[in-house]
Amino acid sequence: MARKPAKKPAKANPTRKPAARKAAPKAAPKPETEAKAKPAPEAEAAAPPLPNWESLSEADLEALDHMSRNLMQASLKSQKLVADVMRQALSGEASMPRADAFNNAPEFGTVWSQIVSDPNKLMQAQAGLLKGYLDLWTSTTRKMVSGEAEDVVKPDPSDKRWRSADWTAHPVFDAIKQSYLLNQNFMMGLVHGVEGVDDAIKRKVEFLTKQMTDAMAPTNFALTNPDVLRETLQSKGENLTKGLANLMADLERGGGRLALSQTDLEGFRIGEDLATTPGKVVFRNELIELIQYAPATERVKQRPILFAPPWINKFYILDMREKSSMVKWLTEQGFTVFLISWVNPDAKLKDKTFADYIHDGLFTALDVVEEITGEKSVHTVGYCIGGTMLASALALLEARGEADRIETATFFAAQTDFELAGDLLLFVDEAWIAEIERLMDAQGGVLDGRTMADTFNLLRSNDLVWSFVVSNYLLGRQPQAFDLLFWNADQTRMPKTLHLWYLDTMYRKNMLSKGEVEIDGHTLDLSKVKTPIFMQASKDDHIAPFPSVYRGAKLFGGPVEFMMAGSGHIAGVINHPGANKYQHWTNADLPGTVEDWIKGAEEHPGSWWMHWRDWLYTRSGKDVPAREPGSKKHKPICDAPGEYVKVRS
Repeated sequence: MARKPAKKPAKANPTRKPAARKAAPKAAPKPETEAKAKPAPEAEAAAPPLPNWESLSEADLEALDHMSRNLMQASLKSQKLVADVMRQALSGEASMPRADAFNNAPEFGTVWSQIVSDPNKLMQAQAGLLKGYLDLWTSTTRKMVSGEAEDVVKPDPSDKRWRSADWTAHPVFDAIKQSYLLNQNFMMGLVHGVEGVDDAIKRKVEFLTKQMTDAMAPTNFALTNPDVLRETLQSKGENLTKGLANLMADLERGGGRLALSQTDLEGFRIGEDLATTPGKVVFRNELIELIQYAPATERVKQRPILFAPPWINKFYILDMREKSSMVKWLTEQGFTVFLISWVNPDAKLKDKTFADYIHDGLFTALDVVEEITGEKSVHTVGYCIGGTMLASALALLEARGEADRIETATFFAAQTDFELAGDLLLFVDEAWIAEIERLMDAQGGVLDGRTMADTFNLLRSNDLVWSFVVSNYLLGRQPQAFDLLFWNADQTRMPKTLHLWYLDTMYRKNMLSKGEVEIDGHTLDLSKVKTPIFMQASKDDHIAPFPSVYRGAKLFGGPVEFMMAGSGHIAGVINHPGANKYQHWTNADLPGTVEDWIKGAEEHPGSWWMHWRDWLYTRSGKDVPAREPGSKKHKPICDAPGEYVKVRS
């Protein structure tokens, strides 16, 4: 084996002492003339100083090590997450919504082409934005120097995203917040002010622009959210690893599609924690279970109440906890209460129609109530689309000469005229209905509950989407048990035939208000309905806006009492008197416009339930002995709340 040539001995250097044995050689000092020479290009920039690790305490070093490990875990988990999402996207799963289900591109193109076609208006808007930035720069500088300065732009007081004191107290985060608001106002102002565009297209682009700007809020990003930064430092990055674990769990639960957790889905048991008012299921068919609740008084009103809740949600919003239950409260006021619990339909029921829900649902329940109580005229209540069905049933009974079977009809947040139906009108154009039909075909003929939940969540995305993105995924927190959000997440499926018909007939064509709906060969004409009506609307309802509900009140031919409650679609209805919350407005007249009704309305503090109860009392007949659930013909099947309500999607 050949030997390596021996190294030549180094020449002696009189300017350097011999190196100590095994010690690293020291660099020789350069001659003065050499030191003044031009440095090499790579040496021009001084290297950054190395961290002085010796100055850090052992606790600090452990904290840094802990954080680095957490960030490494977060990085690895995020890589797996991205891979899983990409794999799901490339699989072409038919039951997954398409990326552009709304067919947004043409509408955006139409609106923005119109915006840029008016350069003067666009330049004015840009000049306003620039002025806002200059004012913000001045304001921020003053705040940094003196600690006080006037805000250039302020968020809406109801906007919960900016609750953290840092968004106001810290000059940097305050500037980030105001910069975002300036940009959002600029974008929304351009779209809102566009002219020469169809109203439906403009409304759609406004909604989607709001969705995009909400998504880009600094609150939704870890590096620009002070709460997330603080939590990351305090937890040494554990919030990020926990957040990614939460995200992966939600994706796994959704089968690759994000199923955002809003609450602890195991935090409640239906029949144990919620829907606990005593009662019995006294009838069951393939569409409904009919519940009769046990009396809470020795004597009850002669006329019973039959509830028709919406089939897009579970009925127990009317019977949540004992302290907020409308059902329990009504039994305590001396009423015999019956309630329809709709089945959570599967593919076997995909061809069920609106007429089927009236006949096999409402009318069948009415038959059973009459048989059990012996009464031939009952109070009815319809909530949301259950109210739309009830209104249709009233017109059908009128056409059949059976209107006297219903003594009164009460509507909670129910629309019969959809001209002003709000943002839900955005989800009924041809592109979206085609996408809904495609999804239902892929899912066996029913619309899964998640699609409906996602739709309603988008209507309040900051509260129902982004707040949970921040809490669950950035702060790494587990969703808390909250009864209302538990109910909101407990969605039901929808039969294809019924759902497509409802979207097209009610929302797109507004046929019920025009007297153009036909069932069993009868044209449904609401103007011929003479049944006394109590109509509730909520001031802040985004699903059934009160101006839309008011238009429907004008369609009936009999006496109508319209009442407006404070709050929204749920809290405006479920407002137990014991809570001492909100307010309501009454006006015995029904003038031509809702604005005129409001001018003549009287405000009352608290719940509206007592006002409604007194309205029912005057139409409820005499007091009779309390009725136990069931009869010889309709013996109790099982305890309330029954079995249908427990079936999850």
